[in-house]
Amino acid sequence: MHSTHLLLEEPIRMASILEPSKPTFFPAMTKIVGTLGPKSRSVEIISGCLKAGMSVARFDFSWGDTEYHQETLENLKMAVKSTKKLCAVMLDTVGPELQVVNKSEKPILLQESAHVVLTPDQDEEASSELLPINFTGLAKAVNKGDTIFIGQYLFTGSETTSVWLEVAEVKGEDVVCMIKNSATLAGSLFTLHVSQIRIELPTLTDKDKEVISTWGVRNNIDFISLSYTRHAEDVRHARDFLSKLGDLQQTQIFAKIENVEGLKHFDEILQEADGIILSRGNLGIDLPPEKVFLFQKSAVYKCNMAGKPAVVTRVVDSMTDNLRPTRAEATDVANAVLDGSDAILLGAETLRGLYPVETISIVGKICAEAEKVFNQDLYFKKTVKYVGEPMTHLESIASSAVRAAIKVKASAIIVFTSSGRAARLIAKYRPTMPVISVVIPRLKTNQLKWSFTGAFEARQSLVVRGLFPMLADPRHPAESTNATNESVLKVALDHGKVSGVIKSHDRVVVCQKVGDSSVVKIIELED
Repeated sequence: MHSTHLLLEEPIRMASILEPSKPTFFPAMTKIVGTLGPKSRSVEIISGCLKAGMSVARFDFSWGDTEYHQETLENLKMAVKSTKKLCAVMLDTVGPELQVVNKSEKPILLQESAHVVLTPDQDEEASSELLPINFTGLAKAVNKGDTIFIGQYLFTGSETTSVWLEVAEVKGEDVVCMIKNSATLAGSLFTLHVSQIRIELPTLTDKDKEVISTWGVRNNIDFISLSYTRHAEDVRHARDFLSKLGDLQQTQIFAKIENVEGLKHFDEILQEADGIILSRGNLGIDLPPEKVFLFQKSAVYKCNMAGKPAVVTRVVDSMTDNLRPTRAEATDVANAVLDGSDAILLGAETLRGLYPVETISIVGKICAEAEKVFNQDLYFKKTVKYVGEPMTHLESIASSAVRAAIKVKASAIIVFTSSGRAARLIAKYRPTMPVISVVIPRLKTNQLKWSFTGAFEARQSLVVRGLFPMLADPRHPAESTNATNESVLKVALDHGKVSGVIKSHDRVVVCQKVGDSSVVKIIELED
């Protein structure tokens, strides 16, 4: 592995540590993905989350039915309208997830050194002696001495709510386990994870396909988070499935890496996927704890060099129940930003946490502080060196735009794009200023009706660090005369002024296509 950590910009002034953080229109360049659920599904709370900095809403289908999630999504649409903040939608698949079903929802007490039986008979009632699971092949997959973890929303690491079992013997289809720690399991569903054992279930299950082809199609989802991605073939299979679902062929697939198998095939998965989610909850069980940081640094570096978004999970677990993160968690969020992460994904913290809005706000503030000391110069040189020569036309334009913006201390970069690719390439070089991506809609037809593209492309940049999209008027074509481009540029500059990013006498770098040529120009604003 290369030395991939990005050092802090030196020197850090002690005075800046004592200065209060200043609120800004864009809370941070790093994006925040919030999971919506029981504690975060009202219009009021979602509006608060959007104002605090959430730019992608994640819908976790490992619990709740499509009607429940549809109600939440309708509330999200109302919140987007009232706050005027764009938000993308991510559907999180269940994948080959093993679950313990607790129909009665009574808390289950498990005592250390006692035995408990895992049975595939789901008619049985869950108790301290017997736990019904949703998989018939567990007895064939495990051996004596194997480790099994069970907990709600994937083990908080707090040993009172998740349990660690050791396989003692296999009896027919049942698995008898010894309990290694006393715990209370509360709720209706618990996730079961067998450490380093392959579960013979498809990555995209029939249930997932049904949800995508109904709920996903109906709502034109922007992202699919493909749980338990183990091979590049998993991503190809999912893409093939989406390609048959009309508009969903534009949906981006984020591969969720959560076990050793996905880790072994990481490079091939990265080539196929549109982005990567580092699911540290499960990885922290499959990997020894001391190895998790190595994977994070290596994987984020590879994503950065490939110009694909890297999303890090499980950062402020303690905020599920508390108003402040621990010092270690705050440092962890900052380190994820300094490593080069594009987005932070909040799971239990917003899904069932008591303080969803405060959590997003605090994570955003930590990200913003880390971005101020991110060593952009070192990062830029590394990326240019990695890309090598000769550069492609687009790569050369993107890196030149960022270099120019940094040299003239521009307050923003404005890029005109129709596919979003040019904007993502500029963001790949991690400029220190926001990139306002003006997405120019394109007209397309399927012989029956005409429609404009652009909304997908705009929303999909909401997961990329430093990229802030706006959708241009469809009457302005992407590659057009100077006159129409000037009027779109004026709209973009006005947007920058309203959001407080651009002020009088600031310099702005503009990247656009004029005819067949790509142009990077620096403009200085008057009063």
